[in-house]
Amino acid sequence: MAHCYESDKSQPGRTWYARSLAFHDWTSSELGVTTIKLGDEIDYLFRRATEDLAVVAIRRRDAVMRIAQRQREPYAGRQFPEPGEDPELLSLLSEALQPYFAEQPPTEVWRVLIQRLRQHMTHENKRKNLVGEGFEDVLASVIGRVLQKQETTVYVRRSLDEVPGFHPMPRGGKRKKVDLALVQRNRARTLITAKWSIRADREEQFKTDYDDYIRAEAINSQFDYVLVTNEFDPARLKRACERLERNSPMFTHVVHINTDGLRAAYGAAPERSAAGVVEHIQRGRLISLSQWLALLD
Repeated sequence: MAHCYESDKSQPGRTWYARSLAFHDWTSSELGVTTIKLGDEIDYLFRRATEDLAVVAIRRRDAVMRIAQRQREPYAGRQFPEPGEDPELLSLLSEALQPYFAEQPPTEVWRVLIQRLRQHMTHENKRKNLVGEGFEDVLASVIGRVLQKQETTVYVRRSLDEVPGFHPMPRGGKRKKVDLALVQRNRARTLITAKWSIRADREEQFKTDYDDYIRAEAINSQFDYVLVTNEFDPARLKRACERLERNSPMFTHVVHINTDGLRAAYGAAPERSAAGVVEHIQRGRLISLSQWLALLD
């Protein structure tokens, strides 16, 4: 995957449009492909996942439509709207494409086209659901491969009380989950919050989670608390790097998938928060995924 910033804030004319172009140029150069071909070289996991989703969706749609047809039988001849009809969308498409038609497509063709458009938009929206767990699973796989020669256990989306060294949750209390946890052979423990992007509500959750982890600690031993993210917003990254707890950094490490990508997006003369993020990179407070993995190995 490749993601620089939210699409609504990366439209032409806005600040992040220039940054997204710089990011696109950098990513293409890093992968050794032309800018026009970049889309073919990324997003492989999603393309495979959405292919599977499409097969399931078609199967379910056909089954649902057969049931719907039986439900509509008592109203045959009454000219009820067909399922999936969207007169407004049909009007927009027809108006835009009319100059290119020798003749108007049949109603059924329009209906199938609109259904496919709806299906595409639904799958795009499902990306948000896939990103979170997909990011965690990929990180777990990468960490497992890097540490395969060590006695390390990687926990993914597990309750905190399943991780060695933490108290069981109180009876009747809500079980606290951790995105990823590592327990190495020297019993060093690392709790990882893995966030592809950082929303405002997630920033508040960091502190809440940390307090819960501290309360649940059972062996009177330190553990690392690490943030791994692909966030590009400089203000959010800067806050994560500078977040304090009891006069010390709350996160042991703040890890970005690729800090070179940040530098490329921010440009040669970053300002304000972006300049602060670059300074954190230079100081080693914000490190790349490869740097952090090297610390684990």
